[in-house]
Amino acid sequence: MPPMPKNTTLVEHFLATLAKGDFCCILVVADPDAMASAFAVRRLIARRVAGVTIAAVNEITRPDNLAMIRYLRIPIVCWKEEMYPAFHKFILVDGQPHHSPAFRDIPFAAVIDHHPLVPEHPVHATHVDIRPIFGATSTILTRYLQVSRIRPSNHLATALQYGIFTDTAAFARSGDEADLRAFQFLRKYSDHSLLRRILRSEYLIQWLPLFSRAFSSLRPCGTGYYAYVNNVSNTDILVGIADFFTRIHGLKWVAVCGRHEDTVVVIFRGDGTRNIGRFAAERFQTLGSAGGHRTLARAEFSLSHIPEGVKIQAFVLKRLLSGERIKNA
Repeated sequence: MPPMPKNTTLVEHFLATLAKGDFCCILVVADPDAMASAFAVRRLIARRVAGVTIAAVNEITRPDNLAMIRYLRIPIVCWKEEMYPAFHKFILVDGQPHHSPAFRDIPFAAVIDHHPLVPEHPVHATHVDIRPIFGATSTILTRYLQVSRIRPSNHLATALQYGIFTDTAAFARSGDEADLRAFQFLRKYSDHSLLRRILRSEYLIQWLPLFSRAFSSLRPCGTGYYAYVNNVSNTDILVGIADFFTRIHGLKWVAVCGRHEDTVVVIFRGDGTRNIGRFAAERFQTLGSAGGHRTLARAEFSLSHIPEGVKIQAFVLKRLLSGERIKNA
């Protein structure tokens, strides 16, 4: 990539991709960082275009995400393909076109993200701002607001703070000085009581039996640990369990696996001692989609890849161990 131009140039370049008569759609795979970033983009462009819609391509079911939408009044709708003709420009934040099949045929005017670039999936858009050095896309959008001299509302500031907080795990797994400076800047405008209410909305009571299942199945796996939860009605529970395990002292990495309908999902979390995104890709990319950051990653593949008679739990464990002998699988 060529050297990144200064922030002012980036913001001006981004705004120049839009016209006064445009109806714009900001597309996301909804999570706190993505929704906060979309909320910020909406604030940046709302008075410069004819209309702005934030749309999620995934179902939003995690309790913290729902609390964030409710308490911070984030206007977000569920994306449907029939909505496509209603928009002139599409903007993607906290993601890249190859991250979801829903993005595949959409010509994005702008892509703003902090995930690492993948050489085999180049990003094509009029405005591309991808900075993996940052722990959150919310940090990039906070800079956009600062350069534009826009003072965020308390709801927007709280959303951006929460986006940085979640993607850096409170600066425990990623982030640098830029993320910390953005977080401190937002603190002047955010609503701390609302932030606490969202932070206390991480789990649902109906998830507790699945936590129990994960605890009982947890076993060593090389330098890390592996838990199999079996059938789940929603993959968010796997994320919640994996995040919980990061609080266990001495646990270097964990893989939490479950089956959702005809798809096997593995959620990875790590302490950074090994690149967990690369590890996930090496073990599962030939089966489906796999990859992520140094400290968090995800793999998904069809159940059809598992030979008849082989249990999901054993198949995934063998992949994680890369062919090593498995005991008690």
